[in-house]
Amino acid sequence: MRILPALTVIGLIASAVSSVPAATGPLMKAAALQQYGGPEVLKLQEVPRPEPKDDEVLVRVIAAGVNPVDTYVRQGRLSERSLDKQPMIIGYDIAGVVEKTGVRITKFKAGDAVYAYLPIMRGGGYAEFAIAKEGEMSLKPKNIDFEKAAAVPLAATTAWQALIDEAKIDKGQTVLIHGGSGGVGHFAIQIAVRADTLPASYGIVKKGGAIVSITGDPDPAECEKHALRCSGVMAHPDANVLDELRKLIEANKITPIVSQTSPLADAAKAHQQIETRHTRGKIVLRVGDEPGR
Repeated sequence: MRILPALTVIGLIASAVSSVPAATGPLMKAAALQQYGGPEVLKLQEVPRPEPKDDEVLVRVIAAGVNPVDTYVRQGRLSERSLDKQPMIIGYDIAGVVEKTGVRITKFKAGDAVYAYLPIMRGGGYAEFAIAKEGEMSLKPKNIDFEKAAAVPLAATTAWQALIDEAKIDKGQTVLIHGGSGGVGHFAIQIAVRADTLPASYGIVKKGGAIVSITGDPDPAECEKHALRCSGVMAHPDANVLDELRKLIEANKITPIVSQTSPLADAAKAHQQIETRHTRGKIVLRVGDEPGR
C-alpha cells in the first residue's frame, strides 16, 4: 500500500477556486489570484465577503492549511479554462468560528469552533471568511489550537479514505506508506497504527496485498503480475470522517504536525516552501485571531 505526500486530483475540472463577485457589501482580506502562474500571483487584497445560502455556513477563518494541490490549482493544472478578470480564492483546509448560518443549517450555530475540508470545485480557504456546508465540516477538536486543526481536514481525510474506506486495513496487517513525513503520510502512519515511488511498491507489497494510490491509478498489468488488489483514491469532503478524526485527536491517538506557520500575507512564500517537496507535516496560514485574543 502506498501513500504519497503530494495529493494529485485526477482529471480536469471547470473551476477549482472560489470566484469573487463584484463588491456590493462588506469586504474581507484574502490571498487571491487573478491569473494562473507561480507563487507570485497570490496577492493579499480586499474582496467582497461571501454570504451563506440557506444550506451553507459562513466561517470566520482563524487558520488555513496549505496543500500540494493548492499549488496545482494556482498553476492552472486542474482547469480547462483560463481565469476571468475577477479575483479567485483557493484553499481547502480551514479552522475557525461559525459567523452565520443559513436557515436550513441544524448542526451548527454562530460561535461554534469548527474545521472543514472545502471541495476543490469551490475552495475559498485563503480568506478571512469562507463558505462551508454541513457535509464538509465538524466541530474542532477541543484539545488542539486552530492552526493544528487547520492542518487536519484534507490530508487526514485523504489518508482515512485510502486506508480505512478503500484498503479496509485491519489489526495485524502490515502497511507500507511512502512519504510518511509529509502532510498525508504523517496522518496515514498514525491511522494505520490505529487500526514517483509507485513502481517500487509492486515488488515490495506481499502477494495478495493491496496498493492504494492517491496520485493516479496503479498499473493493472503490474497489479495482476504480482497478484495485488489495486485501486486509486480521489479524496473528497466527508463530515463523518472529520467526526471520527476529531474523536481520535481528542483521545490523543492522532497528533497533527505543523512545521511552519505564516501570516496570510505570506501565502506566496508558503507555496514556495511546499513546492520544495521537503515539508515535514503541514504548513498553515494564520488568517485571524483566536477567540478571546
